[in-house]
Order: sequence, then structure tokens, then C-alpha cells
Amino acid sequence: MRVFKTRPFGRFARSEEISDESLREAVAQAEGGRIDADLGGGVIKQRVARRGEGKSGGFRTIILFRRRERAFFVYGFAKSDRGNIAPDELKAFRRLAAEMLQLDDRALAAAMANGTLTEVSDQ
Repeated sequence: MRVFKTRPFGRFARSEEISDESLREAVAQAEGGRIDADLGGGVIKQRVARRGEGKSGGFRTIILFRRRERAFFVYGFAKSDRGNIAPDELKAFRRLAAEMLQLDDRALAAAMANGTLTEVSDQ
């Protein structure tokens, strides 16, 4: 299972001190069938804990997800900042999922080379 984060999500994760380990854990839970919210069209919402705290007051992440293949962290927000994503945002995420989940290895390599995507380390 390959896991990636977009450049904007990477900035969010750094600013909120969300580790790659936490991101991998969120994907592992989804792989195990423990998806917090399946939003359809390859889009899921997973909770990620704040550093030193639990998930309930932590962050919500939007992941473009295809089981046993790949996951892309594309958006994150604190539960305290907003309740949920808007319907038009969900529609945009579903369109993005349709495109990104079809990328081949060459396209992924190009996106990583130009900094659009970063692969989440598995260490």
C-alpha cells in the first residue's frame, strides 16, 4: 500500500506536528475496515489524534483511498475549526479521486519529482 500526501496537506501536517507514523496508522485502520466516514467515490474521512492527545479532539483528514493500492492525504482540518466539509467540496474531492486514483507509476514519479506529492515514509 503506497501512501502519499499533497504539498498543501504536507504543510498542514508539519504545522500541526502530525507525523508520518500517524498518517500510516490512519491508513492501516482504513485498510482494516475501520473507516470513520466513507464519503463515496474513493473519498474517506479519517480522524488523526493531536500530538499527545486523543482522536476525538484531533484532526479530520480527507483521503483519496483505494484499498490495497494507494491513499492520498489531500486535506486536513481541526474539528474545532469546522464541523465538516461542504457539499461542493465533497464533489470536488470525488472528481479529484477519480483522477488521482488512476495515476500510473510514471505519473506518480513525475508528481513526486516536481514536489506535488510526497510519499509517506513507512518508518
